[in-house]
Amino acid sequence: MRGGTSKGCMFLKENLPSDQKEWDKIFLQVMGDPDPKQIDGMGGTVSSNNKVVVVWKSEEKNVDIEYLVGQIIVGKSQVDFKSNCGNMTAAVGPFAVEEGLVEITGNSTTVKLLNRNTNKFINVEVPCENGLIAIEGDCKIAGVDGTDPELKVNFLNPAGAKTGVLLPTGKSLDVLDIEGLGKIEATILDVSNPMVLVRAEEVGLKGTESPDEVNANKKASELLEKIRGTAACMMGFAKDLKDATENSPAVPKVGVFTKPQAFKTIDNSNVSADEMDVCVRVISVFKCHKACPLTSASSISVAAFLEGSLINKDLGGEGQTNVRIGHPSGVMTMYPDIQIENDEIKLPGVAVQRTARRIMEGTVFIKD
Repeated sequence: MRGGTSKGCMFLKENLPSDQKEWDKIFLQVMGDPDPKQIDGMGGTVSSNNKVVVVWKSEEKNVDIEYLVGQIIVGKSQVDFKSNCGNMTAAVGPFAVEEGLVEITGNSTTVKLLNRNTNKFINVEVPCENGLIAIEGDCKIAGVDGTDPELKVNFLNPAGAKTGVLLPTGKSLDVLDIEGLGKIEATILDVSNPMVLVRAEEVGLKGTESPDEVNANKKASELLEKIRGTAACMMGFAKDLKDATENSPAVPKVGVFTKPQAFKTIDNSNVSADEMDVCVRVISVFKCHKACPLTSASSISVAAFLEGSLINKDLGGEGQTNVRIGHPSGVMTMYPDIQIENDEIKLPGVAVQRTARRIMEGTVFIKD
């Protein structure tokens, strides 16, 4: 299925071995790793097209479906289960409805999800018609051709998905000491997935580059991996930079931002500065993402409203209810619900508009 701007293989848990230790070798064969071309599998050679999702009916109270996301590390014999994928979360709702795991209720069926990567709750509103899932719609999202029915994906209480707190370092602004760069300001936060954000200009980028241009900038890429690794150590995911690269390549994500600026998308469309509130590029498993990962967009949108954060300090955000994020495929709009109670930051939810589609179903063959 395609979910948002990602793509992956959906599995019912009942069709997999009961011993989860056997899953990795199955998923790696399904995708065709470790060959980076993935010629012998279903993988799409980039991180966003290398997801696996395991789905099962929940026995938890007020939960319909539980699911686990695996990120195949392209070119390696490695499956990372540390983080959720917000885009593939959008696919879980319609998948569950189509598989008969959730009963259709009127023209909109709310599927209550529990993500087992993060133990966080997400509600997905799935449009239905005539007792079936809707297949025609006018919702257009950046990075996906055509239109589809709109899915509303609401991440409930997404703060502290992996670390247990919104601000893992206790601060909305940190100063990192990076070898080869020196001291650099950063915001480290954990919303749906942990993330570290820095100014694009401070690592030698404009923030409007295409993914290929970012990837070709070896100096900037090396600095961003050092920044990501430093944040991983600060959050407790790694003991040093080498450990972060080898054993925690997907957590945290690292992103750069700049003020709204005009740029061309990867399909050569023009995006003007007045269409966005912030312009970002996100690194996912060592490569610049061709869109903005949904979980990263959640962190970015919260940072935009978070007093003292790098984005808020540079760009503001007062008087707004949403954040328009410019990324290589276009612009996406996020709706963070930030509340202050007794000087404590509360985050009841972050919602986003997505679409999803079942591309194919059938049997994928693997060797014993």
